Amino acid sequence: MNQDSAFVGIDVSKSTLDSFVSTTGQVEQFLNTHDDIQRLTKYLKAQTPALVVLEATGGFERLAAAELSASGLPVVIVNPRQVRDFAKATGQLAKTDALDARVIAEFAQAVKPAIRELPDEHARELADLLVRRRQIIDMLVAEQSRLKQAMFKALQQDIKAHVVWLQKRLKNTDDDLHDAIKASPIWKANYDLLREVKGVGDVLALSLLAMLPELGKVNRKQVAALVGVAPYNCDSGIFKGRRRIWGGRAELRSVLYMATLSSKSHNPVIEQFYNHLLAAGKSKKVALVACMRKLLTILNAMIRDQKHFAEMA
Repeated sequence: MNQDSAFVGIDVSKSTLDSFVSTTGQVEQFLNTHDDIQRLTKYLKAQTPALVVLEATGGFERLAAAELSASGLPVVIVNPRQVRDFAKATGQLAKTDALDARVIAEFAQAVKPAIRELPDEHARELADLLVRRRQIIDMLVAEQSRLKQAMFKALQQDIKAHVVWLQKRLKNTDDDLHDAIKASPIWKANYDLLREVKGVGDVLALSLLAMLPELGKVNRKQVAALVGVAPYNCDSGIFKGRRRIWGGRAELRSVLYMATLSSKSHNPVIEQFYNHLLAAGKSKKVALVACMRKLLTILNAMIRDQKHFAEMA
C-alpha cells in the first residue's frame, strides 16, 4: 500500500452510495440496492483500490460492505466520529454527500485503518434479532412504568394486554435466536463453550458471536480494544493522568458489563481477581473494568484454542 494506490471513500445513505476514488478524483453515485451495488463492485474492481472505506450508518452500509467484501475488495467500516474529527482537523467543515465521500477517501489514505473481518449473513441475522430483543425489552420496561401510573381500569387493562403480547414476542425472539445458533454446528460449539463460564448468560454468548466476529482470531489487546475495555494513557509532560477506556462497540460493552457484575459474585476466577484489585487499592469502578477485560480475554482464548473453561482457569 503506497501513496499512489487508489483509496476509495463511500458516503452511505438510505437510498444512495456516493463513491470517491483518490486516483481519478471523481465522484460516482449509485443506488443503495443490490443491482446497483453490483455495478459499484465492477466499477471499483477496475480501480484496484488499496482500501475501500465506508462509515457505519445505522445499518444502511451493511449490504454494500458485504457485497464489496465478498468480491475480494479490501473493505473497512469505520466510526463516523473518526472521519468527522479528521475533517475538522484538516479544516474541511462543509458537508455534502460528495464532499463526505472525498473526506472518507482522504481519511483512508492518511490513516489506513486496519481491515477487520466483517460479519457474515448468519451473524448479521443474529445481530438483528438481538437488536429486536433489546427493543422489545425497552418497550416492556416503558409499558410496565406506564402501568404503575395508570389510574383508570380500562387503561390498565389495555396496558396489561400489551405487556402480555410483548412478553410473547420476547419469547418468540429468544426462540429464534436459539434456532439460529442450532443451525450452525460451529456456532453451536462456540456457544456451548462460552456458556460454560459462570456469569456468561445467553445474551452475552449470543452478542459475542453476532457482534464480535474477531473473537478467537485476535490477541488479548486487540479484542479489548475492539470492545472498548482497553485502557489508554492520558499523559502530558510531567502530568500523569488516569488511564481511561475509549471507543469500541458500546452495545457489546454494555452486555459484558452486566455479565461481569454477575461474574464477580459467582465466578471464582473473576471474584478472586476483583477482590485482589480492591485489596491493592483500586477503586470499584477500575476493578470492574479490569474484570471485564479479564473475562473477555478468557473467552477470547477459549474460542481461539477451543478449550473448556476448566482448562483455562
